[in-house]
Amino acid sequence: MRLPFSLFAALLLPCAALAAPPQVVIDDIDRFWSTYDAVRAEPDAARRAALVQQRYIDQGSAGLHALMQVRNYTASEYAEAMRAWPRFWTSVRPLTANARTASATLERDLAAFRQLYPALRPASITYAVGILRTGGTTLGDKVLIGAEMALGDERVDVSELPEPMRSRLRIFYDSRPGANNAQNNLHEYVHTQQHETTGSLAQYVLREGVAEYVAERISGRRPALPFYAYGARHEAEIRARFIAGMDGDDLGDWLYNSSRNAFGVSDVGYYAGYRIAQEYMRQQPDEKAAIARMIELDYTDPAVVRAFIQASGWLQQQ
Repeated sequence: MRLPFSLFAALLLPCAALAAPPQVVIDDIDRFWSTYDAVRAEPDAARRAALVQQRYIDQGSAGLHALMQVRNYTASEYAEAMRAWPRFWTSVRPLTANARTASATLERDLAAFRQLYPALRPASITYAVGILRTGGTTLGDKVLIGAEMALGDERVDVSELPEPMRSRLRIFYDSRPGANNAQNNLHEYVHTQQHETTGSLAQYVLREGVAEYVAERISGRRPALPFYAYGARHEAEIRARFIAGMDGDDLGDWLYNSSRNAFGVSDVGYYAGYRIAQEYMRQQPDEKAAIARMIELDYTDPAVVRAFIQASGWLQQQ
């Protein structure tokens, strides 16, 4: 039987070439700024919140709605932030226009990811403007990028923000997250492939560390965040504290925090998880198989997670 030319040609292509290009949604950014201009011109508080609801949220993408769900954003909170932080919004506005160029390597990076992990499932990526509660998160098969954080750099003016947010975000923006957007996208994309988790410190730390490791392996880059430099200098202390608390559920000193913790540096748990993944991978003769094991690990099972961490050998190092 003669095959149609289009089907015949498709059969000659490698599988990676047949993969659909990643879906990147950026429309919410322009919608946010047109809403912002309207809100800034409106003197009535109730009307400001209504403008946010009608112009930004109601017309927003599925990704924006998911971001609002995950981070519990409300129209009134957006309206109040727009009113209270004009210098912040003015400084970050031109940077959010970089969403398309900041994700320019995504198709190439995902092709490399698929080579490393052939079971890769598709996910969409949405850049939307939030209210400074995430630079990146996920919900199901959606990567949700907070453009006001993820695309920032040292030019962002945080002087109007309350403490401790102001100090934490000064450090964050000075690390130039916008220049490391490719790694951030990949970190979150890895999360769309992993099981969610709740439970112990060990479960959360390992899940984040695997995403850090795989994103670095694909992109060849790591974020210039203080926990990497701090971790290299204080690894023995980090390990000892982790061993003492890994089976508990207190994340306060480790993840999603400011520098007001026992280490004096935020998010040291990312470093611990990264080092566990790194040491595990050093021992593996088959990189693809090992990457698949890490991504597909049952992060909901504390015994499985503990066994993986023990197998890495990181806890036993001196």
